[in-house]
Amino acid sequence: MVLLLSVDLDPGLAALRPLGGFFVLHTGRPPHGPLPSLAQAYARGQVQGPEDPLAARVHRVADAIGAPELRVAASVAQQALAARLWSVALGCAVLHGRIPDLDPLLLHWDPDSGAPDDLWLTEVRPLPGDEATVADVVLHGHLRPLAAALADRHRIASGLLWGNAASALAGAARQLDLWARAGGRPQAGDHARHLAARLLAHPLLLGTGALAGTVFRRRSCCLYYRVPGGGVCGDCCFTRAPRSSPRAASG
Repeated sequence: MVLLLSVDLDPGLAALRPLGGFFVLHTGRPPHGPLPSLAQAYARGQVQGPEDPLAARVHRVADAIGAPELRVAASVAQQALAARLWSVALGCAVLHGRIPDLDPLLLHWDPDSGAPDDLWLTEVRPLPGDEATVADVVLHGHLRPLAAALADRHRIASGLLWGNAASALAGAARQLDLWARAGGRPQAGDHARHLAARLLAHPLLLGTGALAGTVFRRRSCCLYYRVPGGGVCGDCCFTRAPRSSPRAASG
């Protein structure tokens, strides 16, 4: 049996800090002036322009990694943001039994920051930490509109984007499990793994890969091998970087 905690979220979400940078979520107003909300990023990601935060993020990532084309940078940027969202949601669900409302209108983002993405939640509103709520908050609230915006802009196959989402989920659960076991909290690690397994059975993620314990093998490729010196990721469907037909990896 998995032990579910029932502890109120503290206003600063301080319990997430020991888990590492991908789990940290700033709360309150950004101290250096207003930042775009993720709702703005998803909505404006459909139209190119100098004020589009999603386009700014993709170009920022492209410059940082030397991506040979923007769709590669878009894939990397999407998976990184997905990892941040899953980490916060899973971390709170496991440590508190509740999650903060990550409404895209409340969650602000600095598209010019380095990795991991710098996120600010302007108001901490607790929600249940069950599977259905986590799926609604992360999958439907963020990853679905994000995937739609990027697919429309960069013609990235949906299989790649949902494979990225699944990979990010499995990675967050694996990191949380390692942290919990190292700290003598195996039940928390079990909770993280079980919650991730149930979320991977969600219709939007079903069929994206196979999970065995904390090891995930996806059925698509994120295109990172196309970055100079990138190679293939640990959970890639390829065992070595493809030598031809790079677009074949996008499905």
